[in-house]
Parts: sequence; structure tokens; C-alpha cells
Amino acid sequence: MRTHYSLLAAIAAAALLYTPSCAKMNNTSDSPANPYYSRTDTTKLDLPDSVWRTVLSPDVYAVAREKNTERAFTGKYWDFTGKGTYYCAACGNALFRSDAKFASTCGWPSFFETLRDNSVLYVSDNSYNMNRTEVVCGRCGGHLGHIFDDGPEPTGKRFCMNSIVLDFVPDK
Repeated sequence: MRTHYSLLAAIAAAALLYTPSCAKMNNTSDSPANPYYSRTDTTKLDLPDSVWRTVLSPDVYAVAREKNTERAFTGKYWDFTGKGTYYCAACGNALFRSDAKFASTCGWPSFFETLRDNSVLYVSDNSYNMNRTEVVCGRCGGHLGHIFDDGPEPTGKRFCMNSIVLDFVPDK
């Protein structure tokens, strides 16, 4: 048991030492437990999962890094109607505005467009014998959800996201 705690302490110490130069130069973190979280820094993050595991909660890590999915109709934002901006819960990247959110019957928060073109990236996903397009954060590469072609106008897109990997900041 003592060896297990020593190993965890060594991993945590190594993670604290592994700080990209961009985080050291522009540390505008909004999350003291996660030095890589910033709502203003758009510098791409290329961190190993071992580092993400030390700075993210287990639930956020499971979805963002292991591509898990929260159960439908259980996330805090699936039927939320507040006005503001949605950010990546892993890194703070601005993703969506509330005026692009719409009520969908899928059980997850759905948006018809991103905040900016580079907010997210798209990855082919053929898991579970399905042909889908995965949506990942444009800054940290964390899994957010999937995009479908059954959304409302003006885009016809439905960004079906997991609430657990979204942070919401209300308009002032």
C-alpha cells in the first residue's frame, strides 16, 4: 500500500513539473486545480492523458479523454435555457453560445453552430458499428460528443454534446 501512495505522489509531482511553456507564460487559469484551464488562451494543448488524469475530475476525464458518454436526459444542460457561453470543461476553450442551443429530443444539449470556426475539430468515428462524426475540443482535443445532419436552420446541424464536458458562464 505504501508503494502505491509513493507512486501516486511521484506521478502527481511529475505532472506539476510538466507544464507547457504557453501555460507558464499565459497562466490565466480560471480553475486553480487545473493550470491548463483558461477562457482566454487559445493555444493548442498537447498533454499526455497521464497529465489530464491529474487535473480533471474522474467524470470529466472519462468523457473528455476516454470518450465515454453520459446517459441521455441526465446531464445538467440537456434542458437548460440560460443565456451565456459554453466552454470546454477540460481546458476552458469557448465552444458555443446559448443562442445556438435548441431543444432537441435526444437527451443531450444540442447546438446548431459553434462559437467560432476553430472551436471544435471533427474526427471520423466508426465505433459501435456506426459511421459518425466525433466532435472534439479545438484546443485540447477532448471528446465533446457527435455532430449530426438533423438540426434546425440555418445550418441543419445538431452538435449533440455531453453536459459533463461543458462549463456554462451566464451573460452579465
